[in-house]
Amino acid sequence: MSEADENGMGEILTAMRAAAEPSRLRLLSLCAQGTLAVSELVEILGQSQPSVSRHLKLLCDAGLLERIREGAWVFYRLAAHGAGSAMVRQILGLVSAADPVLSRDNVRLAAIRQARGQAAAAYFGANAAHWAELRSLHIAEKDVEAALTDLLGDRPIGDLLDVGTGTGRMLEVLGPLASSAEGLDASREMLAVARSRIEAAGLRNCLVRQADMYHLPFDDGRFDVVTIHQVLHFAEDATAAIAEAARVLRPLGRLAVVDFAPHGLESLRSEHNHRRLGFAADEVAAWCRQAGLTVRRILSLPGDPLTVTLWLAARPAADASPIFDPSIAIYARKGDA
Repeated sequence: MSEADENGMGEILTAMRAAAEPSRLRLLSLCAQGTLAVSELVEILGQSQPSVSRHLKLLCDAGLLERIREGAWVFYRLAAHGAGSAMVRQILGLVSAADPVLSRDNVRLAAIRQARGQAAAAYFGANAAHWAELRSLHIAEKDVEAALTDLLGDRPIGDLLDVGTGTGRMLEVLGPLASSAEGLDASREMLAVARSRIEAAGLRNCLVRQADMYHLPFDDGRFDVVTIHQVLHFAEDATAAIAEAARVLRPLGRLAVVDFAPHGLESLRSEHNHRRLGFAADEVAAWCRQAGLTVRRILSLPGDPLTVTLWLAARPAADASPIFDPSIAIYARKGDA
């Protein structure tokens, strides 16, 4: 091993060489503003796709960008971790926002974002009636969001993962409180809506990507907080979804689950594809314990006819064992406290 590699200089030199080319610097500047598809980058740069793809590969190999595949689509974003993450931000800090080439790129990016936002709005508008119908059946969403924020408010959120992010609402609510936040969903249409919303909210620390909640694309112990908001009732295997969420929690990391209490509205199964008609408090708590988590609190928010339940569980420290004490863990927003 060379002396440069031993001192970590090899990585720095590789990153500098990768960035030291006009087209690649333009790509870095664009990806600093959000997650972009290859086709979008090709359109902005006005170069062939093979040429742009070669530049992107070099930037990924140097640790400056991350590559994310969603079916037939490929997206790129700035590296969020590692030596390349710090390096690329230092490099971009030296670039003038008034540069005429970058300014022209930004105008083209704004047009693409506008078109993306219009498409997302059209999809959301076509499906809004379904969400509005469901919202009318339970307690106001702002009350659920306030309760969730309160449950997590005893310490900083840190790195957040929202499983089944849908329209990205949890990222809008919790993203400003997090160091970084990622939202995952299987639906590309939903991800388009989520991207548009977090961009409109200016949440540069929030990203979304397509992924399977049963096979999260992260190493063990990657996140401080994982949220599963109104997702379990769609799941084929809710137990496996919670176990996978627990896997990516750091020691003392927290899992927040929000879903309906048991109900009898069969229309939600037939018309909205709900696989389960709600969950008992001790059912989800048992799944959390099976995943090695400690159940900290269960909060019931009664509605008419649907009641929303929030579960907060945590991964114990390495030398601790999971515990569960129903006498202190179960609360109700209305009635018994």
